[in-house]
Amino acid sequence: MDHELDRLTTQLTRSFDGEAWHGPGVLETLKDVTAEMAYSHPIADAHSIWELVLHLGGTYGLVLRRLRGEDAQLAPSEDWPPVPSPTPAGWQEAIRSLQERHAQLLAAIRSFSPRRLDRPLSAGAPYSAYVQFIGVTQHDLYHAGQIMLLRKAYAGTKSAPR
Repeated sequence: MDHELDRLTTQLTRSFDGEAWHGPGVLETLKDVTAEMAYSHPIADAHSIWELVLHLGGTYGLVLRRLRGEDAQLAPSEDWPPVPSPTPAGWQEAIRSLQERHAQLLAAIRSFSPRRLDRPLSAGAPYSAYVQFIGVTQHDLYHAGQIMLLRKAYAGTKSAPR
């Protein structure tokens, strides 16, 4: 694999699985999150953890579609899909689906032609392939930070006197 593609996939793996220099990756922030916690809204007017997980999956799907040459943009229902009933099985499926899309994206980037990194993924894509790939990493880390804040806020609601 090309050196630059290797660096991109390493960063995407670290932002998702862990060992990022800044702190926890997405999966690390989701460790021990229950369906109840994921579904809750401990911060007024903020997305829930579950909503963020579905949103991350939608973003991976968008980049995968662009990699297939589609002139894709996210519809609002793809960007922020509705959250199903908060069951443990539904929550585990949301995480499993996110992991699967992440693995698909990594595989697609690994097989991407390094000569195309400075070109858009599709005719209507607003950014070069490189910017899209590193942007997914940035997007993961942005939302990992939000998940950590939501976890802390949720813990605060459980320990606060009533």
